[in-house]
Parts: sequence; structure tokens; C-alpha cells
Amino acid sequence: MSIPRTSVYLDYNATAPLRPEARETLLRALESPANPSSVHAAGRAARDVVERARAEVGALVGVPAGSVTFVSGGTEANALAIQSARVDRIIISAIEHDAVVETAKVSGLPVEILPVDGNGVADLVWLTQALEAPGKALVCLMLANNETGVIQPVAEASALVRAAEGLLHVDAVQAAGKIAIDFSALGADTMALSAHKLGGPQGVGALVAGTRATVTRRQHGGGQERGRRAGTENVAGISAFGAAARVAQESLASMVELSHWRDALAERLKAQGAVVLGEGADRLPQTLCFAGEGFGSEVQVMNMDLAGVMVSAGSACSSGKVKASRVVEAMGRSDLAPFALRVSGGWASTEEDWIKCGDAWLAAWKRIGARRREVA
Repeated sequence: MSIPRTSVYLDYNATAPLRPEARETLLRALESPANPSSVHAAGRAARDVVERARAEVGALVGVPAGSVTFVSGGTEANALAIQSARVDRIIISAIEHDAVVETAKVSGLPVEILPVDGNGVADLVWLTQALEAPGKALVCLMLANNETGVIQPVAEASALVRAAEGLLHVDAVQAAGKIAIDFSALGADTMALSAHKLGGPQGVGALVAGTRATVTRRQHGGGQERGRRAGTENVAGISAFGAAARVAQESLASMVELSHWRDALAERLKAQGAVVLGEGADRLPQTLCFAGEGFGSEVQVMNMDLAGVMVSAGSACSSGKVKASRVVEAMGRSDLAPFALRVSGGWASTEEDWIKCGDAWLAAWKRIGARRREVA
């Protein structure tokens, strides 16, 4: 199912449209039904496809192919990292994705919440003190937030975690393909990636593991993925993931242009009373989170959709439910949490898309204001 040409799609942080290169690779792989564990010629060809993609995904974050384990998506990658960590306690930032939050909750280990400041940036002073407590800690700090786009001080956090002999897991699902990532420079022990956030297909992701990490398989069966995850590999999905990763890496420079379009939209919105969240921090170049006080998130999404503009209110992983953003609440803006909206572009979005988005929101905002005045 394709997006209507008359519509504007600015919900890349939920799912990016499939890149042409990924689609072509996906269809080509589907023509060969061989199992990559088979030793005959077709099986070896399928194995080559998987290993080529493994190298392409590894190159996206600067690691050798052997560091990459293919899984079903970002949620499984986060779960596998957390469940494999041999630690006594877990520290997660207050803005982590539900995949991290919920896995930590059921781990059976003590869980502490790392607070963020008003821009949504992790409080490293708090983290320093928390790491002084007894017990080896796993710290989970995402590279960039899925709602605000705020980039976290992962390398600085890593230095603190390593000094305390802990482990660091980084959810890079939203950041991959949008900013340059160097796994070693960040000091991560494990990192989660997902294909569909950068123009690959849904249902495939990867866990990157460094030399300090232990990956213990949770899905048992055969010895696939170097014994880290049983089950026949999704050859077609993996091949398309590799293609999307390669093209995303090659086109990182073009993402800078999106920041200009984002900032132009932000200025239009602020001029009419909207509040941009995380504006004082480094952010992903294609993500804008803002709030219009009194204009409920769900109502905004519906109004925008009626105008042919597709955006989101917070995370898109809540079974279609729209609720107050806990990320915005963690930033100390509970007053704005019920009104937050996320606009996110990507590889196929245009300047006109961002302009139309602003036109649609401002028209709806004007209507809401008029109704308020009538009631008053």
C-alpha cells in the first residue's frame, strides 16, 4: 500500500517509506527461496546475501560484520541486550522507548530512572552519583529520542559507566541513518537498530555487540546467527536492511537540509504561540516536537490527517492510542504533555511537505482559537 501522492507524509520516526534500493533488493531476494543454512549452491547464495547485508549494517555504525546479530526489529534487539547483560541492577533514562522500559521492568532486577533536564538531556551528575552505589549496573541511554529528536551525551555517559565497571546499552533505532554513528567512539557495549526507521522493511533489526558484551540467546532452536538467535534468517528482509543501511550512510549529508526546513517550520509555529520542545539541545535534523497549549494531541493528529498531512503524537507504538507524552512529562513540562505533536521527515520528504504541514497546523490552530473566543 503506497501513500497517496496528494498526501504529505511526515511520520518517518514511526516508519520511513521503503527506499527504492531496499525494495529492489527485497524483491530480488524473494525470487530465491533458499535457506541460508543449506549447504547446496542456492543455500550458499542466500548465505552470501545475508553476510553482505551484515557487513552493510555494520558499516553504518562502524563495526565489523561479526558484531551484528539480525533480529526481528528494534524491540527484540533492546530486549536481547538487556536480558543478556550480567548485572545486578538497571538504570534507564526517563525518556527511553517502551521496549526498553518494559523489558527492564520484567527483568527481576532493581530499576532506577535517570532523569533528564528541561531539554530532555540525561542528567550526568545524577548518573555519576547513581553509579557509586554497590552492584554492577546496566545503563540504558538512547542515542536520540524518538519524540523530540534530542541527542543524548552517550560518549560522556559511557566514560562514567566504564569507570564504574558497568555496561552501556544504546537504543540507536531513531538515530541510525539520520546522523553519523561510530559505535566505538560512543563507547557502547550493545546497540539496537531497526530497518524500517531508515527506509528498510518492517520486521527486521539488529543488535550490535562489542567485545565487553555477552549475548545469550533467548530464542532457542538451531545455531543461526552464530548461536545468538535461533530461527531461519529473514533473507529478503535482511538484504533490504543492508541496502537501506548502505544508501542511508551514503546520503547522510543530505539530512542537513532537513534541519533548515524543520527550523523554518518551527519559527512559523512559535510566532503563533506554539512551544518547541528540546530546542535548546542538539537534535536529529529531521525531527520537530512542539505543543500548542489547549490543542489536544489527538485532535491535532485528526485535523492534520483531514488536511492530508500525516504526523504523530509521540511514539507510534501504542496500538493507535494517543495519550499524554511521558517524554515531555519527564522534561518537566506536564502542562504541555497532552498537547505535544511530532513531525518527522526523511529521505523522500521535501521542503514543500514541511510548508504544507505548517499551513495545515496553523489553519487548525486558528480554528481552535476562534472556537475558544466564541465560548468565552
